[in-house]
Amino acid sequence: MEKKPIIAGITHGDINGIGYEVIIKVLMDSEINDLCTPVVYGSPKVAAYHRKALNITNFSFNNIKSPEEANPRKANMINCLDDNVRVELGKSTPHSGEAAFISIEKAVEDIINGKLDVLVTAPIDKHTIQSDKFRFNGHTEYLESKSGKGESLMFMISENMKIGVATGHVPLSRVPEMITVDLLLRKIRLMNQSLFLDFGIRKPRIALLGLNPHAGDNSLLGKEETETIMPAMQEAQKEGLLVFGPYPSDGFFGVGLFTRFDGILAMYHDQGLAPFKALSFDTGVNFTAGLPFVRTSPAHGTALAIAGKGEASESSFRQALYVACDVYRNRKNYAEISQNPLKHQDIEIHTDRVDELPPEILNAEQHI
Repeated sequence: MEKKPIIAGITHGDINGIGYEVIIKVLMDSEINDLCTPVVYGSPKVAAYHRKALNITNFSFNNIKSPEEANPRKANMINCLDDNVRVELGKSTPHSGEAAFISIEKAVEDIINGKLDVLVTAPIDKHTIQSDKFRFNGHTEYLESKSGKGESLMFMISENMKIGVATGHVPLSRVPEMITVDLLLRKIRLMNQSLFLDFGIRKPRIALLGLNPHAGDNSLLGKEETETIMPAMQEAQKEGLLVFGPYPSDGFFGVGLFTRFDGILAMYHDQGLAPFKALSFDTGVNFTAGLPFVRTSPAHGTALAIAGKGEASESSFRQALYVACDVYRNRKNYAEISQNPLKHQDIEIHTDRVDELPPEILNAEQHI
């Protein structure tokens, strides 16, 4: 029996940025169609504008009206915009923000209705996309609200590391008050569940980073570690989760301790994304854990400064498509084996004892 191809919905992002460039460069490779059937939510007119700017003559989209019409051997496109759409490469405009939202809105509607299997979003401008219909700090918050399934986790994925953030797109001044035992426990559980279900890691080891310099230095530089982070970690350990820390983030990355963990939970956005992008910018992927559907995005932004110049690397977008399909298959495989638990009694998420772990992990904070 022939397997049903994965239908990958792709939003075009900010039409004045590099979204179309990286999308087209990836979809020009016909081998992508062996991985999935791509369906771009965009505009043939805008796509033609970008192809001309990039001098790409050997590629075109197959125009369709719904995912059901997608040709599995083509790069498909659903037109979401009218012909009055205006492209101004390299500029941040209200029109580009509106066009980005329309694409996201339609694609999210289709994936919620089961017409798509995965969603890959090209970068948006968080300022210009704001409107009465979009009052969110980014994709993650919008998708969480639309899914109606509760909390999600911004989870950055690469071959080097998997790092999530306890607080996402919020001002740094609000972070300390937002870091609570309850919040951290929810994020730890989400990360543990994602590492197991989405990435097939049976007994994931999770590191918590400290909020303050030197992880508070025994409360000398701040008390969040002793009053909040450590109690959350201890409660998670009681649940059988393999959670360790809190670690000073500078030494944690400086001496390569991050390589010893399956997942890392940073306390705020830049604490996690700065080292992640320094080590994995070209192939990093933004994955939203906890959603009822699979969503990924490249780790970079709109890059307006190089839009239309042919200089954008498509590696991160390609990897975002790969990760989305891998996670979809992992979830599907788990659902299939879970239908008959009697045959899979050996599958257990929380079985290791904390005191049986290698001392270099248990005592790592002493070495950084």
